[in-house]
Amino acid sequence: MAGPVGYKVYTPEFLSPKSTVALWIETVVREDSIRLFGFCSLATQNLFNMLTAVSGVGPKVALGILGTIKTDTLMTAIATGDAKTIATAPGVGKKVAEKIIVELKSKVGGATFDFGADAGTGALADLLAALESLGYRRMDVVEMAQKLVSDNPGADVTRLVPMALKNISGKK
Repeated sequence: MAGPVGYKVYTPEFLSPKSTVALWIETVVREDSIRLFGFCSLATQNLFNMLTAVSGVGPKVALGILGTIKTDTLMTAIATGDAKTIATAPGVGKKVAEKIIVELKSKVGGATFDFGADAGTGALADLLAALESLGYRRMDVVEMAQKLVSDNPGADVTRLVPMALKNISGKK
């Protein structure tokens, strides 16, 4: 509420009703509507703007992506060409995910993560493929896999898979 006026704001994060929050607001004006989108961080708002600049990705799809995939995970997926992770978001198929990667890869670069050389991104892809073949959903294991690859530079998939399985089962 702003005085006696209420605003409907779409957010990727769950906010409890009547909670007091500060949001970065993006106003999207269309022929038939004016919609407000709110973000808890400027980085998320910027990523929303980058996503909506990709043809075929509107505000609803961008919000779905940001609500499903954490910002760092999404940026890593874009930078490493991981279309499968992006395609886990509602309304995003393989072609849209690949288009997002092509159009945004140079923009996200390596801004919020550090996997070192290409060997790290290859190890991440191999680890994710191995875990998927064992029946784990990519969406459930991608963050843990990224951390393992980041914490174990130079490790190959034969070392990473047992560590991932221990992590999943809760054993350290």
